[in-house]
Amino acid sequence: MAAQQPDFDVIGIGAGFAGLGLIHYIREAGLSIRVFDRAADIGGTWTWNRYPGAATDSEGYYYCLTFSKEVLREWTWSKRYPGWEETHKYLHFVADKCDLWPHIQLNTDIVSADFQADSALWRVTTGDGQTFTCRYLVSAMGMISEPYIPDIKGLGDFAGPCFHSARWPQEGLDYAGKRVGIIGCGATTVQMMPVMAETAASVTVFQRTPNFVMPAVQQDMTPQWDKEIKDNYDEIIAKCRNHVFGMAFDSPVGRNLADTPPQEVQKIFEEHWPRGSFRFVFETFDDLLSNAESNKAAADFIAGKIKDKVDDPEVAELLTPKGYPLFAKRPPLDHGFYEAFNRDNVHLVDVKEREPLVEINRDGVKTTQNQYDFDIIVLATGFQAYTGAPEAVAITGKGGATLKEKWATQSASIMGVCMADFPNLFTITGPQAPFANLPTSIEQNIMWITDCIKKMESEGYNLCLPRQEAEEAWVNHTAEIHEQTLMAQGYKVNSWMMGANIENKNPRVLIYFGGANVYYDKLRDSVDEGFPELTFARV
Repeated sequence: MAAQQPDFDVIGIGAGFAGLGLIHYIREAGLSIRVFDRAADIGGTWTWNRYPGAATDSEGYYYCLTFSKEVLREWTWSKRYPGWEETHKYLHFVADKCDLWPHIQLNTDIVSADFQADSALWRVTTGDGQTFTCRYLVSAMGMISEPYIPDIKGLGDFAGPCFHSARWPQEGLDYAGKRVGIIGCGATTVQMMPVMAETAASVTVFQRTPNFVMPAVQQDMTPQWDKEIKDNYDEIIAKCRNHVFGMAFDSPVGRNLADTPPQEVQKIFEEHWPRGSFRFVFETFDDLLSNAESNKAAADFIAGKIKDKVDDPEVAELLTPKGYPLFAKRPPLDHGFYEAFNRDNVHLVDVKEREPLVEINRDGVKTTQNQYDFDIIVLATGFQAYTGAPEAVAITGKGGATLKEKWATQSASIMGVCMADFPNLFTITGPQAPFANLPTSIEQNIMWITDCIKKMESEGYNLCLPRQEAEEAWVNHTAEIHEQTLMAQGYKVNSWMMGANIENKNPRVLIYFGGANVYYDKLRDSVDEGFPELTFARV
């Protein structure tokens, strides 16, 4: 009997960086592909996150896809950290230049995907009831794309606009002269609040846990800098590929804070602080994330800088992280965040200890101590990291269980790219992949997925079965590494990197902390060894 012909060889869900990259690599492999997205435009994060001040935290020149030399040569960033508008334009430039549009279908919500054991095909269903089949299904939905909205009493009672920051009104929002309440004080608020405070009547931030916020030091791109970047792109890409966090940084190999005299430590910190970006962590000392005392020295230095920037000692104290190490929570970059608290129209409310949040009501937010009236409420409450987006689609594997059911107690995977009991399903930057410069990780994942598919195509297999023992080995390996790092303390501070920000869901190890460069090597070793984590078969 002839094999059933699918509508597409590959279906991808999500048309951001991952979806666009997937189209390129799959098309280069000679296969058909359709990428679906519920949004009205491509861009993923950079379509949905339109809040004021939204920008990259990686420097733009390496927060990019690298498969097209032509794009690298022709596109010029205007700033060190491009805003959402510019990043969105960049993705359009990639789609135009690389002719990706014919493979994209927008305004299409994928609600379910079911593996058909008899044909070894995936059947994908859209919100309006259409169905499509494919041999390989790929989640390109992103690791921080599914908003998390906590269960706050009275959430629907507020009379004005109230929405999650990642679902900013696409038509824009006039907040000039308005009273704005922001619930949450993570990376989004760090970017958003200073911009809104410039024209809003007032901005009140409800903070649970303060962050270590490091300076971004925004800069305009100059012709000389742009030329230097483009003349050295091969080296820049290689640096990202070989860096512990996938960034184009130089590592201070062999320089440990623990072995450095205190006066020299202070000098090195002071020299690197005004350079901005995560370079403060990765280009000063090698042991900041592995040695508790070294980490504390860096944390104390940052705490001192917070106190230097915030005029009110009481507010500065509330903004100073305590009880957890640097990087146990994802540190944001600062574009005037601390200085904004010196404005008369910016207020900080500690909802962890001083004023727990009681409810949202018609007029605003009520705490145990006060009623705060607002015209607008923004929920900057983070995301269901890594697993949230795939769990939101009813993806059912060969055993009849969904991904959401599989991940109920443990977000298990093989290297974040595939899962046992889900044949021919791949995830780009799925759970237990590293948290690193995302475009670098995205391309490394796509190359592994494409190489796997190419092997199946060339050798006549139509079934890729991730091995249960390989999944268990990766889960155990990821947990062992996690326990050896200071990042394990993320459980204490409700870090989304541990899934600890989600109520009624047990925390778990969501990230591979063994180093992005080590992880990329493991992906390449897997390819070179013929994918020992998988069993290939024919139906």
